[in-house]
Amino acid sequence: MSFKPENAPLAYRPNNIESAAPGLSQLTRHTLAMILAGGRGERLGPLTEWRAKPSVPFGGKFRIIDFALSNCVNSGIRRISICTQYRAQSLIRHVQRGWSFFDGRFDEFVELLPAQQKSATAWYLGTADAVLQNLDIMQLHGPKYVLVLAADHVYKMDYSRMLIEHVKRDADMTIGCVEVPLADASGLGIMSVDDSYRITGFAEKPASPTPIPGRDDTALASMGIYVFKAAFLYEQLKRDAQDSASSHDFGKDIIPHLVKQRANLFAHRFSDSCVNMNDGRPYWRDVGTIDAYWQANIELTRVTPDLNLYNEDWPIWTYQEQLPPAKFVFDDDGRRGYAVDSLTSGGCIVSGAEVRRSVLFSAVYAHSYSKIEDSVILPAVDIGRHAVLRRVIVDRKCRIPEGLTVGLDPDEDRKRFLVTPLGITLITPEMLGQNVHNA
Repeated sequence: MSFKPENAPLAYRPNNIESAAPGLSQLTRHTLAMILAGGRGERLGPLTEWRAKPSVPFGGKFRIIDFALSNCVNSGIRRISICTQYRAQSLIRHVQRGWSFFDGRFDEFVELLPAQQKSATAWYLGTADAVLQNLDIMQLHGPKYVLVLAADHVYKMDYSRMLIEHVKRDADMTIGCVEVPLADASGLGIMSVDDSYRITGFAEKPASPTPIPGRDDTALASMGIYVFKAAFLYEQLKRDAQDSASSHDFGKDIIPHLVKQRANLFAHRFSDSCVNMNDGRPYWRDVGTIDAYWQANIELTRVTPDLNLYNEDWPIWTYQEQLPPAKFVFDDDGRRGYAVDSLTSGGCIVSGAEVRRSVLFSAVYAHSYSKIEDSVILPAVDIGRHAVLRRVIVDRKCRIPEGLTVGLDPDEDRKRFLVTPLGITLITPEMLGQNVHNA
């Protein structure tokens, strides 16, 4: 979807943000967002065979990167650089088509920064190195603050609240953190903080995580969201580049070094800037595995899902083709086209097929007598007559043969497809013997 600023909702318009806090528009105007979108996402397996993880479709019509980009726009940040590397073509195409509405006359932009080996002969070696290799471009833009974001998480966040907190504390670096149960914290980067949320320690995937002061059952985990004073960031990137023992990563190297040096570091609680709260719980998902990806999509089919995609005050923008409305045809006994507790996108045709608790992305065609349950069907999939799909993910452009049954017999499914520990079956064109370049 392309639009112009004057046609955008109030959440986007530059004048609206001034009313939220005096001087806020100046703060966001002097902030540069660096979105790190070069990751392969190996745990998603074949879903990232032809595309980077931030380019993976999500929620019926979006791509994962749309959430970080939309958060920037809705927060009033309109100077955005995207670092790309692995399998970047579909991501580049998506950004060019869907995010070209910024006006350079007002110093607004979304620019793509492919790995160019400008400062070294290597590709991006780590998250910090990805930013370092674009240091000249950052300095050319002259920001006062730099917001570093991962592009592969699903959440709604007002970054301006984190910026305000960063400035009020006069912090060198502020780290966005989400509260997690202590029992689940050992697989994450965990912060130790004092009563003012100044960071006193950091441990990457600790065996015994440190709880939040006064809350023995909860830990603070890094979200991979950082705000820096620009000059401080440049200094740390250059220092880290000279360290031959460093892996040049924010989480593994930059943060532990700054903690040891007792730099002015603070944690920002995600609950203080989360736009999407459900019963007091902020929504944040790392859809980094096939099971997590399936579960996050299927959650959207609930009557009241944890992620609210219908909030007009904080919309998720994306590129979408000009497609006709979804269509449901035939109302005969045994051949009735319908979808229940499901998301069905533009261009879909449900022709005498049954769809239950599923997400159908754009231009899916479900032929007569087919049955689709608890499944995630990516764009342009054609499902043949009498096919049965249960608890599956079907990758883009697959042609499901007539009469194929998947999801009823895991042992049989494993002979042709990928079956996850949760029992979700992934189907790709290659597994079906179909030669499709799928991004």
